[in-house]
Amino acid sequence: MSTENRLDDSLIALRRILRATELYARDLAQAAGLTPAQLRVLQIVNGRDSATPKTLAREMGVSQATVTSLVDKLVARGLVTRLPSKIDRRQTDVVITPDGHRTMTEAPDALQQRYVRAFVRLADWEQAQLVSSLERVAGMLNAETIDASPVLTMGDIHPGKKSPPTGS
Repeated sequence: MSTENRLDDSLIALRRILRATELYARDLAQAAGLTPAQLRVLQIVNGRDSATPKTLAREMGVSQATVTSLVDKLVARGLVTRLPSKIDRRQTDVVITPDGHRTMTEAPDALQQRYVRAFVRLADWEQAQLVSSLERVAGMLNAETIDASPVLTMGDIHPGKKSPPTGS
């Protein structure tokens, strides 16, 4: 196979990954009215009694300001609520509501969950090779220093940076 064919194949594979992410975000928005980042907040909060904004920010790999914006939108829709912390009255806890549970169960399977299920089935050497290849691609795109969370979504979810709108 020629270098030109491999180049085309690599660009096609990269575009398919980007397109899958775009399509998932659109399907999620249509089915549940959520962005992938909003769904991730619901998933984290659903897995425990409550979560502080700081915990959500740490687990999602985003700033607390981003979490505040996400939670504000979820509160406005009645999917989560903020309650005073039982441990520290200076903090608030984010708690999922019954509507939030329903919305989450009706949402399409998260793209990153599909990826995780397939990734863990790979042999150790395949996992290492895939991570290495993806890191190399990120480097080729000068993207190795971009702050990113493990939430597969399009656009930048950090405030203050220019990016295409994602409706987070």
